Amino acid sequence: MSTIPSYGFTTTILHSDRQKEIEHGSVHKPVHTSVMYGYKDARDLAAVFQNKQSGYRYGRQGNPTVSALEEKITKMEDGFATIAFATGMAAIGAVFQALLRQGDHLVSSSFLFGNTNSLWQTIGMQGVDVSMVDATNADNVANAITSSTRMVFVETIANPRTQIADLKRIGELCRARGILFVVDNTMTSPYLFQPKTVGAGLVINSLTKSIAGHGNVLGGALTDTGLFDWSVYPNIAGNFRKQAAQMHGMAQVRAKALRDFGASLSPDAAHQIAIGAETIALRTERECVNALALAEMLEADPRVTAVHYPGLPSHPQHGLASELFRAYGALFSFELKPEIDCFDYLNRLKLAINATHLGDTRTLVIPVAHTIFFEMGAERRAEMGIADSLIRVSVGIEDTQDLLADFGNALVQ
Repeated sequence: MSTIPSYGFTTTILHSDRQKEIEHGSVHKPVHTSVMYGYKDARDLAAVFQNKQSGYRYGRQGNPTVSALEEKITKMEDGFATIAFATGMAAIGAVFQALLRQGDHLVSSSFLFGNTNSLWQTIGMQGVDVSMVDATNADNVANAITSSTRMVFVETIANPRTQIADLKRIGELCRARGILFVVDNTMTSPYLFQPKTVGAGLVINSLTKSIAGHGNVLGGALTDTGLFDWSVYPNIAGNFRKQAAQMHGMAQVRAKALRDFGASLSPDAAHQIAIGAETIALRTERECVNALALAEMLEADPRVTAVHYPGLPSHPQHGLASELFRAYGALFSFELKPEIDCFDYLNRLKLAINATHLGDTRTLVIPVAHTIFFEMGAERRAEMGIADSLIRVSVGIEDTQDLLADFGNALVQ
């Protein structure tokens, strides 16, 4: 039986590094910049390469500072193991590079981050069949599954219209069919939601966003929750099957995606992310309070035609969000009346910054159709419900009244 006490979320993150001995009594895991690792006994070096003993081989495949962050993220997600990457998109790409083959089928939510949508187009051209469905109803996912379906992919809260996937029912469906359930948890973060609770086998987080929290570092992570039975997954190569079944997925991802494609997180970035992660609970709680106050104010204003935020009772999945998440998140979007130009409105804001990013301490705004979703074209935007006047807001930790005044004053033409 473990003698390690069970602590709360923030306490666990704050003291994660100290669960193991740290060099020279340091409180934080130091930044290890070495690319290579020497061994006095060449047999030990060979044993590390052959996975017969633990150790580091080369900086592209692992680093003590990065490993400490990976353990921190694993604790956040109550998972089995984590691999960190240079960006969130690298983590998403790693799943499909390492685990899908030509002829496989992927069922995905149609409400996706723009770059993920673009990636699906790429893997489609490489021989993977992709079905995009409205994942707010699990029946749509069930109807899309074929004998070649290897995984189902959803985001917890969609960016920018905040649709919420029917996570619990999709998880039950995947478990019954033996299909890998992959959940991008970036929009909620491990503080608001742990996808393991709905049966996810793999969880993706863009560490750049809420976990790091300050807009100063890139990173991504893929966490194995320990729930999926890798022994039945057909795409695991023979050499990785020599390890314990629970390790199959992550061993193949670390070799075929991290090692072979080289999207490694730097030790400096890992250190910055680890420090930022210590305050995720404090930041997220403040951001969620601010987001709800702003959304309620804008929804009540006749100059605003729609507000998309799960915390509002008018949101189609408000009940589901209340059931699943600790709070409703720091992102919402809204649409202005036609006579109010969205660019003019944005330019009248004094505090909110015109920038593309999420999960920052500062409030950020962006005209969605004209920027991050412009490349996909008008037809695809219409399918996703993205109006030309849609403004996305990533709410920061500013004083609530200052934000209310800023967004309210900008409505005055």
